[in-house]
Amino acid sequence: MTAPVQAAAPASTDGGAAPLPPPTGLLRRAFKHPLLMHYNRLVALVWAVNLAALWIGLRGGDGDGVTARSVSHAALANLALAVVVRQQYVINALFWLATRAPTNWPLRVRWTLGKVYHFGGLHVGGATAGVAWFLALPPLLVVEGDGAPGDVVAVSSVLAALLVTMVVTALPPLRARHHDLFERAHRFGGWGVLLLFWVQTVLVVGDRGEAPWAAPESWVLAVVTFSVALPWLRLRKVDVAIERPSAHVALARFDHGVTPFAGSSTAISRSPLTEWHSFANVPSPGRSGFRLTISRAGDWTASFIDDAPARVWVKGITTAGVANIETLFRRVVYIATGSGIGPCLPHLLARQVPARLVWATRTPERTYGEALVAEIRAVQPGAVIWDTSEHGKPDLVALAYAAYRDFGAEAVICISNKATTWRVVHGLERRGIPAYGAIWDS
Repeated sequence: MTAPVQAAAPASTDGGAAPLPPPTGLLRRAFKHPLLMHYNRLVALVWAVNLAALWIGLRGGDGDGVTARSVSHAALANLALAVVVRQQYVINALFWLATRAPTNWPLRVRWTLGKVYHFGGLHVGGATAGVAWFLALPPLLVVEGDGAPGDVVAVSSVLAALLVTMVVTALPPLRARHHDLFERAHRFGGWGVLLLFWVQTVLVVGDRGEAPWAAPESWVLAVVTFSVALPWLRLRKVDVAIERPSAHVALARFDHGVTPFAGSSTAISRSPLTEWHSFANVPSPGRSGFRLTISRAGDWTASFIDDAPARVWVKGITTAGVANIETLFRRVVYIATGSGIGPCLPHLLARQVPARLVWATRTPERTYGEALVAEIRAVQPGAVIWDTSEHGKPDLVALAYAAYRDFGAEAVICISNKATTWRVVHGLERRGIPAYGAIWDS
């Protein structure tokens, strides 16, 4: 008989957990501040490399100094980095490399390797630096030598305007309020930028009297184009079976010949040219196909739950997510709230790493269905499930620390909303505990 799930004590605000340890030293706490997280460090690294290149160019250290051609190359290199580092195969390769470290390596090394999902800092650094370089290109084309041909200047100016538009719509405040605008500007604007880059390259290379296929710019653009096109070459419409245990959740089951690895995600859409939504795959050991847990969290998910489709579009390659870093540690604690159980469940079912679950949600059986909760109980008999409708919201930092201490874990992985994830991750890290959670950078 399966042991019952442990319920956190409602009489205590911290679920009976021991007091949190004090924060570590001031210097170590400073490095754990959100402003200095690895994501922002990677942005700063990309900019530092670019500023060093600019300084060398201004001093004439590269031979000709800063020219329209060198600026164009710098812009293209940075924008290529921004695109390629977001390619699904590249992301999976980064996760694979980072998680090759054995668990007998020093914890501090594995702690840092676990931050691999901050690779988006390379994307932002490359994109913003590339746009900065490109803004300098049209003026240089006009004033350098006898001036570039008018068509080259015109294409470069339109390119610069498109790139600025993409950066502006991606600024966090605007992206949060108008996510659909951000997504469409990135998709259609990105395609337009890529097309105009090809036009500009053909014009510039032709003006130099070279064959397009012999220019290094063409080869870089070919790689970028292939990177962008590859997910769309995997576009297909597939059947989906929807189970709705409550008005808040839909459990979508797919079985179209693909069984993704635990912890990966799949992008689905009802209108492939307008919007895409990614959800964590939940494969079941020994069974083909996978499930997605889709909670009501906006117009699209509400429509998906209320008007369940029989078929949806899927695109691209299943991609590794933050929880895949679990194999870097001997034992981990999963902290989940609400539908955050979805990304945790495949790892709990796979049992690659000993884990302890803490899940805070309202009326779990009523919201997610008795079958799903029973499945969780079967693999996590020692889990703490906090019913927020009965006990109110818990102190998740305290619950996480108690589970981390009692289970003898090496790391904590939090899957929740943005505010809660950051509160748990930074609340633990400033106390010297490795903690991980999504950073909402896309």
